[in-house]
Amino acid sequence: MKHLFSSFLILYLTAGTASADCYADYKAKRDDPLRLHYGVAAVRGDCDGQSAAEQLRPKLARDGWQLLNVLGVFDEAGLDERKESAGEYFLRY
Repeated sequence: MKHLFSSFLILYLTAGTASADCYADYKAKRDDPLRLHYGVAAVRGDCDGQSAAEQLRPKLARDGWQLLNVLGVFDEAGLDERKESAGEYFLRY
């Protein structure tokens, strides 16, 4: 039984790690005064724009930001080219 539980635990942890290889770039805003930012965030689960938006909305809202749109999703290979543009919002959310 312990062996079976260990096997499931390893599969679960491995699956969670693999899903972290998806990222999204997005635009968000704050009102009064108007502020905009571009950011890059890790996406868990399905690697698509809808899933990214569903995950980002509540995270951004906690800090007073409103998601404007998800520009796209990509894998780890696209991180370096976006790091400078995202600045302080690179993998913040």
